[in-house]
Amino acid sequence: MEPITSTEAPLIDKLNNVLQHLKETFVGKDDIIDLMGICLAGRENLFLLGPPGTAKSAMVRELARLLEGKTFEYLLTRFTEPNELFGPFDIRRLREGDLVTNTEGMLPEANLVFLDELLNANSAILNSLLMALNEKIFRRGKETRQLPALIFIGASNHLPEDEALQALFDRFLLRVRCENVDPLHLEKVLNAGWQLEQKTSQQHTGITAADIQTLQRLTTTVDLTAIRPTYIMLVQQLRNAGVMLSDRRAVKLQRLIATSALICKRKTAILSDMWVLRYIWDTEEQQEIIAGIVNSVIREEAAHPQQHPRAEANALPDAEAIYKEVEQMSVRLDSPALSGAERAQIGDRLRYLNGRCEWISNETQRNYVLQPINALWKKITQSA
Repeated sequence: MEPITSTEAPLIDKLNNVLQHLKETFVGKDDIIDLMGICLAGRENLFLLGPPGTAKSAMVRELARLLEGKTFEYLLTRFTEPNELFGPFDIRRLREGDLVTNTEGMLPEANLVFLDELLNANSAILNSLLMALNEKIFRRGKETRQLPALIFIGASNHLPEDEALQALFDRFLLRVRCENVDPLHLEKVLNAGWQLEQKTSQQHTGITAADIQTLQRLTTTVDLTAIRPTYIMLVQQLRNAGVMLSDRRAVKLQRLIATSALICKRKTAILSDMWVLRYIWDTEEQQEIIAGIVNSVIREEAAHPQQHPRAEANALPDAEAIYKEVEQMSVRLDSPALSGAERAQIGDRLRYLNGRCEWISNETQRNYVLQPINALWKKITQSA
């Protein structure tokens, strides 16, 4: 097994330090931040799904600040025109008969591109965006140039509803849900957010675009031989379960599996590196199905001292665990010693658990959990 060299290890440490700073700044977002790191070093794109106010933009902006390169951010609307993303035609060159785009400060010059409300994209910019996302190439008229983009991050509060936008969505290899943080962690969220607002947090060393490009090249040196038979079996299992996993996406996912190994300072992939496949869902209903299939494969391997921290994590709600917690809260609510503040905490926690229930795809399990939640809401309302 080829070891990580003394020149490669500091680059990996730089990226991990950036990710750790983001985790300390954005409490409860570890899964999203780890996926940002995987996609950044793996040269793939990440899609964030979630309502406004869940720190999607703030996380990307902080990552951009620590990435010592050029950033382009834009909020798409149905009326966004190509010029707004790629730049206008150069008037001076146009007078000479040349159609050349002035891309200064625009998407074609950025190392990190953040497209908020991505699924508002219209047909006028769709073709240009598809090529930029898939091939990292900008083409306009006779112009063709390679983009320096290390990663595209898209965000939306809904999933695509028509076929044209589905093609755009497909260019984002990994997808992750961004929700409000568990109320139990609210104090940490407020403290970290206030420090960020006051700019009182310590300055952290970032990582350069050149460093990321080096890491992207290093991912191709990771040996996937040992896990490839199991990976082939996993791809077939996912397809048999109804997941649309094309050959193109299956090939690209190998790079992210390799990136998981590299971030853990390994040049050989292990089964647990396939945790990244939990995030290839197309619909919300697929999340639990995919996670179950991937987790069953990962569990076949004994815990490895250098496995990725996400390998054991599973963000999907556990219906049985929620049910038990609601029962415990119901008992607490009946206590005569319960204070008003504690009653309010129970209400906040119940709202959070109610929201989590939306992610239980099995209707029978979801109704099983919602019944005691509704009963507890009724009890809280009557005792108010």
